[in-house]
Amino acid sequence: MAEALLKSIFKKILLDWYDPAARPMPWKDEKNPYKIWISEVMLQQTRVEQGLEYYKRFIDKFPDVFSLANAPIEDVLKLWQGLGYYSRARNLHKGAHQLVSNYDGEMPRSFNEILALSSVGPYTAAAIASFAYNMPHAVVDGNVIRIISRIFGIDTPFDTSVGQKLFKQLADELLDRQQAGRYNQAIMDFGATVCTPSNPKCAECPFSQDCVAFLSGKTSELPVKSKKIKKRERHFNYFVFQHQDEFLVFQRDTKDVYSGMYEFYLWEHETIISDDIIKLKIEDMLNKPVSFTKFSLNKPHILTHQRLFIHFFQFNLNHKLSLEGGSWRTLGNLKKLPVPKFIHDYMERL
Repeated sequence: MAEALLKSIFKKILLDWYDPAARPMPWKDEKNPYKIWISEVMLQQTRVEQGLEYYKRFIDKFPDVFSLANAPIEDVLKLWQGLGYYSRARNLHKGAHQLVSNYDGEMPRSFNEILALSSVGPYTAAAIASFAYNMPHAVVDGNVIRIISRIFGIDTPFDTSVGQKLFKQLADELLDRQQAGRYNQAIMDFGATVCTPSNPKCAECPFSQDCVAFLSGKTSELPVKSKKIKKRERHFNYFVFQHQDEFLVFQRDTKDVYSGMYEFYLWEHETIISDDIIKLKIEDMLNKPVSFTKFSLNKPHILTHQRLFIHFFQFNLNHKLSLEGGSWRTLGNLKKLPVPKFIHDYMERL
């Protein structure tokens, strides 16, 4: 089939596939822009299966933008605990304040005003605008890029300015402008269930007879990424100071990962530090000989651009240590605070 003809009937083929194949989700057919906003931000970098329970709990706790805006950020982070990418939670909280302050709690109906909200990028703005208001804005995410790249045989790297512009233009061209919300749901589902990153179900694909990647045996080669960012390695050495039933904890800085969350005393390095050096460091801090119990994660904790190697060194003290920014908390109290998942898992061992 000629490319021009395929483009003209692309939406019909996609929507014909979607009608019987749509995945049931609690946010599907949702018209409440607040709930759409929450679901879209929550599902970024998160598997749908994992996001379902978090979404339900989040909406139960914060059913509207006012309850979210009025909540302490610690409560929002605690509810988000385990999902990762905590900047999403902080930006949702900030965005809720913007909606309450500037729009009386209502989601604006202008795409550019939606886009200006904290936590909202072009993809999320298009999702909110199309799902809530059926505005003709095409979503462009990894799913959409993969589908377009494979079907039309586009080998322009998607992470370049030229590639971004090209995929955006083609996504807009293919969009069903009369039923943008339904079309966007369809193409997202198609990428999640059929045209998957690995082992795509080409035998079930309604585009297979015209798909350039399938016909040329290049499904594993498309889409093309121009560069791979080397992950920064960081070694987090946590000193777990315990006095009777209390632990010394600190709130993380706002300019780094896990900002606003709680942790034990952290001594960070870019390379592994020997236990002997750790012992000398602590003895210098306490001005006396010490012994400790060590626990390290079996594998690094992987973030988008970082690999975190986590080590815990537990010390039992005869008296409370006073360090700037620190506070002593019981384990029960600490479990109520937002902490990174690896610290939550460590506390379960205590």
